[in-house]
Amino acid sequence: ADAQAARQDLLDILSEDAALMSDSPETGFAPWSLRYSGHQFGTWAGQLGDARVISVLVTPHPSDPDLTYELQLKGAGRTPFSRSADGLAVLRSSIREFLGAEAINALQIPTTRSLSLISLPSLPVAREREESACILTWVAPSFMRIGSFEAFNGPSNMFFFGGGQQDPDWEGLRVLGEWVAKRVLRLEAANQGRAWGKELVMEVARRNAEMVAGCQVYGFMHGVMNTDNISVLGLTIDYGPYAFMDVFDPYHICNHTDQEGRYAYKYQPNMIIYACRHLLNTLSPLIGAESVLGNKPVGPGWMQGASDETIAEWGEKGKESREEMEVLIQTTCSVEYGRLMKKCLALRRQEKSDENHLVQPLLDIMAEHKLDFHATFRKLSFFKPSLLTSSPADPNPNQNVLEKFISDLLDLSPEGRSMDHTKATNDWMAWFRSTLGGFLAPSKW
Repeated sequence: ADAQAARQDLLDILSEDAALMSDSPETGFAPWSLRYSGHQFGTWAGQLGDARVISVLVTPHPSDPDLTYELQLKGAGRTPFSRSADGLAVLRSSIREFLGAEAINALQIPTTRSLSLISLPSLPVAREREESACILTWVAPSFMRIGSFEAFNGPSNMFFFGGGQQDPDWEGLRVLGEWVAKRVLRLEAANQGRAWGKELVMEVARRNAEMVAGCQVYGFMHGVMNTDNISVLGLTIDYGPYAFMDVFDPYHICNHTDQEGRYAYKYQPNMIIYACRHLLNTLSPLIGAESVLGNKPVGPGWMQGASDETIAEWGEKGKESREEMEVLIQTTCSVEYGRLMKKCLALRRQEKSDENHLVQPLLDIMAEHKLDFHATFRKLSFFKPSLLTSSPADPNPNQNVLEKFISDLLDLSPEGRSMDHTKATNDWMAWFRSTLGGFLAPSKW
């Protein structure tokens, strides 16, 4: 009976039939939605926020009290940021989001997790057609994003369409930064009383570089990497128009609203750099002020009495870390990409030349002959170095076996009828022999 009652309580909360609330002076809370700002498709969009997401609880991990998990309900109704939207989610897309997050988690790419789906069949939702509603529960240690910082210090003198943007809130920026540095990222500097602004930016950059490297290796396309969709924890968030690569095309666009291809597969690492630049811009006055203080953290009221000229000087000082941050992203992404590609190709060791001499030629063949991205890697998992061996008695005893293997690879293409099979076979043969049989020793496999 107790288990059934607990289950019903959980269902009531996750379906928003009930709410967890407390009016305690010390621990009081009620459901909330997050306000943030952001750059969308490269344009400053001003103030945004959770239009159909409501957070209902933050709870500590049973075995680690310092690690908390936040529960969000998506599709639970309108919020202060809904504007003209209905705040609802449909079952079809919610199932897709649930599966996408679990697939990414299984691939060990940092992500938010989906906890539950509760169907509301009696509640109709008007989209392209009438569909039924659903509430999806998301879980993460934090849903803070780069746009959360931009809400406190967005670009100045910018014309934009949208719901407006508040003036800079320097104290709010400090409080948010301290919280993220100490409680979310657990930066050593912040918890030891040292300057944390620059370290926060670098840690967010490093985490997101590792995340996007995983996306590139496994052919995942987010589709809408706006700054308000970039997590400070480096998590994959907001599973909207995402897709996994089918026929390999480095310029593939999975979001039909991305007409210019800004968020195409090839450009995802660049979008992480772009987003982190704006995080640095937002925090640059604080980072500059910490530098002036001798790498000590700013305190309450740190902007009181500061002139516009002083703020500008601090900002320019803080932006001096831009090149260092971009090099960190590029290096981290390259190293992680190489590490994961080594796993995909079942290599025993990793060499600096792998990307140029092994991976890129492979991707070029897949792109030119329109091969399925995932099916090709799957087929290559059955490759054996013995297919490349020969003996004096028979100069090429495995030629037919290798050609059969290549033929099976080409059969994975949906463009088989229009493919130049002779050229494709020769390209694969050259890759196998010169790349795998040439500069790579068999012991690498």
